[in-house]
Amino acid sequence: MADEVILLDKWVSPFGMRVRIALAEKGIKYEYRDEDLRNKGELLLKMNPVHKKIPVLIHNGKPVCESNIIVQYVDEVWHDKAPLLPSDPYLRAQARFWADFVDKKIYDTGRKLWTTKGDEQKSATEEFIGYLKTLEAELGDKPYYGGEKMNYVDVTMIPFYSWFHTYEASGNFSIESHCPKLMAWAKRCMQHESVSKTLPEPEKNYEFVLQMKKRLGIE
Repeated sequence: MADEVILLDKWVSPFGMRVRIALAEKGIKYEYRDEDLRNKGELLLKMNPVHKKIPVLIHNGKPVCESNIIVQYVDEVWHDKAPLLPSDPYLRAQARFWADFVDKKIYDTGRKLWTTKGDEQKSATEEFIGYLKTLEAELGDKPYYGGEKMNYVDVTMIPFYSWFHTYEASGNFSIESHCPKLMAWAKRCMQHESVSKTLPEPEKNYEFVLQMKKRLGIE
C-alpha cells in the first residue's frame, strides 16, 4: 500500500518551507493543505492538540509535529534517497546544533525587525546581523553547510532567504553588504528545484507582513 502523506502548512511559514524542501528532495508525493491560521481547521487541532500550530506532517494517519522533528522523521523514513543528516554521530550532532541555533536566533530576532521601532529595532538589527555573521563563519568556504551537498542545516536555514527582503526593508540595511558569502550560499541553494519551487517571491512575503502590521496596529 502506498504511503498517505498530508502536510498541514501555511505558504508563508519558513518552518513549513523546510518540510516542503525535505519532501521535494526525497521525491515524496503528498497532499498539501494551506491552513487559515485565524480560523484553524478541525484536522489541525486534532493532529496537533498541544501546540495547535503548523506544520504538521500526517503519515498514514499519524501526526508528526514541529518542523525540525518532521525533517528528521522524513530523513529517517525515506532514508534511501538524498540523505539530509550525516551518518557520523558527531557530524549529526553538529548539524542539529546549528539547526537549533537557526530556530532560536533567526526567527525571533527577524520578527523583531518588523514588529518594533526606534532603538529596539536598531538593537534587533545589530543582533540579527551578528547571528548571520556567526552562520556565515560556520559556512566558511564550503558550498553548503553539508559540504558539497545540501544537508539538514541548509534545509533549516534557506527558507529565511525568502524573508530577507522583509528584514532588510524593515531594518533599512543590506544583508549582502554584511554577509556576502551567506548570500552567495543562498543563491546557490536557489539553484535546487526543491528550493526554488518552494520559496515564495520575497515581495509576496513583504506584502503579507504589511497586511499583518496593519492588522496588529503596527505602523
